[in-house]
Amino acid sequence: MACKAMHQLLFLVYGLLTFNVVPVAFGYRRSGVPFKVHKAVVIQKESLVQQRAGSPETVSAQCTEWDVIVTINPDLLGIQHPVQASDLSVGGCGVTSQTPTAFVIEAPLQGCGSTVMMLTDEMVYTFTLDYIPSPIPGIPIIRTNPAVVQIECHYPRNHNVSSNALNPTWVPYTSTISAQDVLGFALIIMNSDWSGPSSSNVFYLGDLINLQASVDSTNHVPLLLFVDNCVASSASNGSAPIYTFIGNNGCFTDSKVTGSNSQFIIPRIAPSNLQIELDAFRFYGVATSSVFITCRLKVTLASQAIDNLNKACTYITGLSQWTSVDGSNQVCSCCDANCATGQKRRIEMARRRPGRSVKTTPVEWEKTLVVGPLFLEGKHHPAVSEHLTATEAKPAGSFMLVLGSMLVVLALTCSAFLLYLLYQKPQISN
Repeated sequence: MACKAMHQLLFLVYGLLTFNVVPVAFGYRRSGVPFKVHKAVVIQKESLVQQRAGSPETVSAQCTEWDVIVTINPDLLGIQHPVQASDLSVGGCGVTSQTPTAFVIEAPLQGCGSTVMMLTDEMVYTFTLDYIPSPIPGIPIIRTNPAVVQIECHYPRNHNVSSNALNPTWVPYTSTISAQDVLGFALIIMNSDWSGPSSSNVFYLGDLINLQASVDSTNHVPLLLFVDNCVASSASNGSAPIYTFIGNNGCFTDSKVTGSNSQFIIPRIAPSNLQIELDAFRFYGVATSSVFITCRLKVTLASQAIDNLNKACTYITGLSQWTSVDGSNQVCSCCDANCATGQKRRIEMARRRPGRSVKTTPVEWEKTLVVGPLFLEGKHHPAVSEHLTATEAKPAGSFMLVLGSMLVVLALTCSAFLLYLLYQKPQISN
């Protein structure tokens, strides 16, 4: 270990003297594998309800070349009420390990709801740590407030160049196509028959909300679209609790967790399209009926094999199994675990092999989009009420018909009896 540390220190000094390498720190995982630690920033939200959430005493982060490692103190809010591991997540990714004194979440840079911003001299990946308290089992109360902590990973944008670099006198081909390397992602609420965008944003419990994700891949080689993550919230500013109905890199968890009819539509209408049917729902205990949906879309080359990080899987309740939209059901086997774990291990092994490069997804091939507000109502459709009214009117009409017939028969009987009495009276007088 000492030899490795000395070797890294010498490499760092050499880089500073010759290549203007931006210095970064080195660390070691539990397995002993070294990794570079880049600048991490934990931002505490200015809210009294969060108490100490986000302070250095409760949340810390380490940014490596492929993920962010977030460490959370169980007393997150600093009020002597330890939080539960199941109530913590980073963009839908839960706690990966824990000790009596800390919870740890390892989130890949290209997953767990991250967003990226390109600055002049650095790239900034932003994550959101959410604490959403769940009710005490058997008791409909909670003793803590939700909290949101923002985490940023800063990476330098430097290029290694040689002192004998060749300056071309022509315009490189890659420069001429860079302007064309722009993808148009879209997320649209569709009508019930998928023939076009929906003309209304009002839905009722029991409805299926049709969402269509697409990408315009003009001037590109064929691309395959995936919905990596989708969350719903009653507010658009991140202040309300969220519900992740698609997570774990393309697993439609809503159908598994709630037994709903939510699903990815099979088959695709095109490789660049993916259709979603979401069983309508409302947030419990929230006065507003509005729902905002935020989805992270991404594409890969259509020729690339489907894997754990690039997939679209639906849980079929009747069959008790996960099914892939693209027919590769084996990639869905990780939906009940952490799909990023195995892939991250393969990336780490590839990085350690001399001469091997690791393919990463271009930033331009991912996009986070928001639709809403949708308004979810609990009452029945008017058409259903009219149908019930008409159905209930039929028995009432039949009853009145029978009653009328009985009255006619009674009237005729009374008339006949009166005539009989009038006929018998003269005979009695004689």
